[in-house]
Amino acid sequence: MTAAAVTLPADFLAMMDRGVSVIVSSAGLDLRPSVMRAVGSRIEAGGGQITVYVSRQQSGQLLQDIASTGRIAVVFCEPSTHRTVQVKARQAQIRCAEPSDEPALARYLESMIHEISLVGHSSRFTRAMLNQQLDDVVAISFVPADAFDQTPGPQAGARLHHSAGANP
Repeated sequence: MTAAAVTLPADFLAMMDRGVSVIVSSAGLDLRPSVMRAVGSRIEAGGGQITVYVSRQQSGQLLQDIASTGRIAVVFCEPSTHRTVQVKARQAQIRCAEPSDEPALARYLESMIHEISLVGHSSRFTRAMLNQQLDDVVAISFVPADAFDQTPGPQAGARLHHSAGANP
């Protein structure tokens, strides 16, 4: 994969890397949207590579849409504040999750147990929502091509800055 087309601000990267609510979406060739909650995420290379994890069993249409178009949009949201960033890509790659992904999935689950507890839900609730068997998990990796501040308020929808030479 190539270098990131966007440079994500450090405060958003820190939030994303910590492990917050992640919603993954795409659309088919007919532009009909597909959406699914991620069960994990991993931020690498200072945001230059992002991997999100979804349940294969629950994400059939989403995975089909990404496979046919390569397009993905992912929202990272801090539940207690609604602070949100959306990243998009045009060349997402899908693979089966591997044992080497287990630490990222475990770290994400523990972070989300904390995040969801801040809005009043138990660890039991969060585990039921996010805990998956590794053989059902699919990893979707991409280089962000575009990013937007989606935090409710006056900056909602503002495009985040692109790196030099990048094409939005």
